[in-house]
Amino acid sequence: MPRWEPNAAGRLQEAALTLFEQQGYAGTTAAEIAARAGLSERTFFNHFATKHEVIFGATAELLLRTITRSIVAAPAEASPLDAVMHGLQTAAGNVLDGYQALSARRRQIIDATPELRERDEGKRAGLIDAIATALRERGVDADAAFLTAGAGAVILQAADSRWTRPENDTPLSDLLADTLTSLRGIVEAATALH
Repeated sequence: MPRWEPNAAGRLQEAALTLFEQQGYAGTTAAEIAARAGLSERTFFNHFATKHEVIFGATAELLLRTITRSIVAAPAEASPLDAVMHGLQTAAGNVLDGYQALSARRRQIIDATPELRERDEGKRAGLIDAIATALRERGVDADAAFLTAGAGAVILQAADSRWTRPENDTPLSDLLADTLTSLRGIVEAATALH
């Protein structure tokens, strides 16, 4: 009977990130990741269906669920954008808090790998669809839900871009709030021009 290995998924993720940084995503195999983690290739595939799941795995699904559930649960009087911010802030505090260094490493690997950038864009499109669905559950009409979901995804992307810079020490929740303030300023300036 094989010996149980504690935190196998975490060890595999750390090994994968290190190898991706050293030899690139395309130049790294699942077998190499497993060997570096001191585990079998079978153990790798018990935790991750493919290499890209090491980058986009369970955290992405948890993040999406947290955001959408928090949007639906936001106070009834919250505007659609405030409900989205409630979801993003909840996810920042409950899912991503403490993962800035790991997220920064992931972001560098994604940005350096066309295949992963494409998948990241697909994840962003899925986030927009999920946010729009959550907003429609709150009674927001389809067009407003889609536009607000797009704004929410842009806010998250801009804040994440700043948060994952190696020199950053500002919490993601603060960066989300700053990004929303910037977006509102842009909208107000554009409105004033008309």
